[in-house]
Amino acid sequence: MQETYQPHEIEADVQSRWESEKTFAAVEDPSKEKFYCLSMFPYPSGRLHMGHVRNYTIGDVISRYQRMLGKNVLQPMGWDAFGLPAENAALKNKVPPAKWTYENIDYMRTQLKRLGFAYDWSRELATCKPEYYRWEQWLFTKLFEKGLVYKKKSMVNWDPVDQTVLANEQVIDGKGWRSGATVERREISQWFLKITQYAEELLQCVQELSGWPDQVRTMQQNWIGRSEGLQFSFDVEGEGCPALEVYTTRPDTLMGVSYMAVAPEHPIASIAADKNSEVAVFVDKCKQGKMAEAELATMEKEGVATGLYAVHPISNEKVPIWVANFVLIEYGTGAVMSVPAHDQRDFEFAQKYDLPILPVVFPSKESQQCDFDQQAFLEYGVLKNSGEWDGLSSKDAFIAISKTIEKQGRGERRVNFRLRDWGISRQRYWGCPIPMIYCDDCGSVPVPEKDLPVLLPEDVEVTGAGSPLGSIKEFSEVTCPKCNQLARRETDTFDTFFESSWYHARYCCVDNDQQMLDQRADYWLPVDHYIGGIEHAVLHLLYARFFHKLMRDEGLVNSNEPFTNLLTQGMVLKDGSKMSKSKGNTVDPEQLIKKFGADTVRLFTMFASPPDHSLEWVDTGVEGAARFLKKLWRFVYQHMQRNGDIANPINNENLTAKQKDVRNKIHTTIQKVSDDIGRRYTFNTAIAANMELLNELSTFNEDSNSDSAIVREGIESIILMLSPIVPHICSRLWAELGCETILEDEAWPQADSAALARDSIELIVQVNGKLRDKITVAADADDEVIQSTALASNKIQKFVQDKSIKKVVVVKGRLVNIVI
Repeated sequence: MQETYQPHEIEADVQSRWESEKTFAAVEDPSKEKFYCLSMFPYPSGRLHMGHVRNYTIGDVISRYQRMLGKNVLQPMGWDAFGLPAENAALKNKVPPAKWTYENIDYMRTQLKRLGFAYDWSRELATCKPEYYRWEQWLFTKLFEKGLVYKKKSMVNWDPVDQTVLANEQVIDGKGWRSGATVERREISQWFLKITQYAEELLQCVQELSGWPDQVRTMQQNWIGRSEGLQFSFDVEGEGCPALEVYTTRPDTLMGVSYMAVAPEHPIASIAADKNSEVAVFVDKCKQGKMAEAELATMEKEGVATGLYAVHPISNEKVPIWVANFVLIEYGTGAVMSVPAHDQRDFEFAQKYDLPILPVVFPSKESQQCDFDQQAFLEYGVLKNSGEWDGLSSKDAFIAISKTIEKQGRGERRVNFRLRDWGISRQRYWGCPIPMIYCDDCGSVPVPEKDLPVLLPEDVEVTGAGSPLGSIKEFSEVTCPKCNQLARRETDTFDTFFESSWYHARYCCVDNDQQMLDQRADYWLPVDHYIGGIEHAVLHLLYARFFHKLMRDEGLVNSNEPFTNLLTQGMVLKDGSKMSKSKGNTVDPEQLIKKFGADTVRLFTMFASPPDHSLEWVDTGVEGAARFLKKLWRFVYQHMQRNGDIANPINNENLTAKQKDVRNKIHTTIQKVSDDIGRRYTFNTAIAANMELLNELSTFNEDSNSDSAIVREGIESIILMLSPIVPHICSRLWAELGCETILEDEAWPQADSAALARDSIELIVQVNGKLRDKITVAADADDEVIQSTALASNKIQKFVQDKSIKKVVVVKGRLVNIVI
């Protein structure tokens, strides 16, 4: 064994063996319990960042630990390869997006391999490859046939220069993030998936996800947003004006309506704009820039009166109709009944424009106070100023008022969801082609299965002015599958969430070129542990859950949910903020690997904080991790110099008290680390426990064969316990110890009950809660013996002599507290 730790030589050698022996290739084996561990796959941006390293190290630690428990482990890796960043890079670097993407994949794959992750690389996939996206095209056509896919006009953020739809986060101060052009609110045709048909099931199944963080489950529930309410209509005065339909969860506040508010795109707003220039100017202003639901809470509420009036369905009073920027056409009916006394947003708007505030619900408890001049009263209570419903509770009034409206034939009670159907089409090039054909005679026709996949041309010049697909005749000009007349291919591509919603299933049978999935999917699915950032807690996870149910209903999988357990890791911070290129505070993992080795980088990322907490980057922490691995290597080296690779047996009956104490430390550490990694996922405390054990072994003199045997046991235990975290050094040390098996085939160490048993135990002794001494007593000593031993201590006598002892509390195995 060489004297000094040489991480780069060791890591290259160990990784070469893993690759040549296909150590981590997963094969279906019904006789073994499976464990499928999956980390969210990366976008191939060109280089790994520390967030990647942390995320994938967490997954690797879990995978390796489960393998040591004897489970059949699958841990794959792939690439979320479509998306707008490739087009931006193509514009900047004058290369096709495909070329840029594939080069980045090659580079990042090399980086991942250098970090020693136990991936089954035979299952690698890239979502931009036809053998992958062919199958989502196939499923799309099946969903179209089932009526779960449709096309309709939808309001979007439109960049007139880049000729593309922008996500809300790509609109900055009303302008396109790349072009700087003023963004327009435009209505264009988009493809949608009917996720709303699964809203109730998606919501109900959230309750079954006991292995998910409560925070994420709550976010999913809120996003789906089930509500019970009344959908009904107000008549509108004026020739040609349609009835104004609204949905409210608070029918009990109906008599407090003082104005109606409609979205700028609502038909009523259009009618008013034709007759009123002030309304027209306001509507046009609202169409410039983004309008996202998330911003409604903080944006300034603005509006303009239309001059039109709705008729209250109960009082028949005229209610003014306003166009307001806080109402979105894509949510609900695009119109709301505004009750300023009982909705804070409506209250602020009413105060700004001097509109009436009509309280109709009052606190049911005398202790509750509400000043309607200062704020809205949002809670349920007792009705007043509501005619025949005065004195009813909000709950009873909900039913009574709803029944009245239903008798009028104006509406009905409904269960509604905040969730909207998933818009899946994007007017961009670098994405999966939507497999539809437009025929003047036949309408929208799905591409026949025999013609799939619809290949995306890869050698394409991107100019930034819209998608180039429409100008490529070989792609866009086709014949109709039904009538053989000249037709046009759809040039929109799928939202990239489409690809990331089912990759977890394709890993199970990535080599199948005849089917989307086969029976192997049911062997591996659902994923036992999924790891990724909290930023994906809503959309990605919701879409993946939805997609899984679509595949289930197509007979492709048997399970209801894709991910049994979820771990959302925290961010990597430096100088108190998230690492990012724009802030200039990134740390390049490549440079750290070159300087310290992969194991040091892995150890630091796992030791710096629990995985679900943010990690504050400290350069000295990396150096500390490197020193620990050197210490471990040196300690094993010195042990080998004294004893060679001889592993003497341990006779527990003939051990001295000190030897028993050291063995007890070894096996209590095994017990603790097993819980830290296997149940709590607190890898930082598992590492700390091993550091403590190494320190204990370092102070234990090897004066006999029994001493050496115990140290050897401790060394083997540390190596096994740290191997999921720092696999390279542990694999080499295991071999240096002369062990006959390779480390990757070793089982997780088990705590020896005999070593855990203690003849005596140490207890701390407190006086009024403050530590004053430590005592040693027999492990089976009763409370009376423990109490008398504590009181007999000279140190304790200094504090209790001449004092009245009120009581003595004995906590078995831990402490004695003397209260004076």
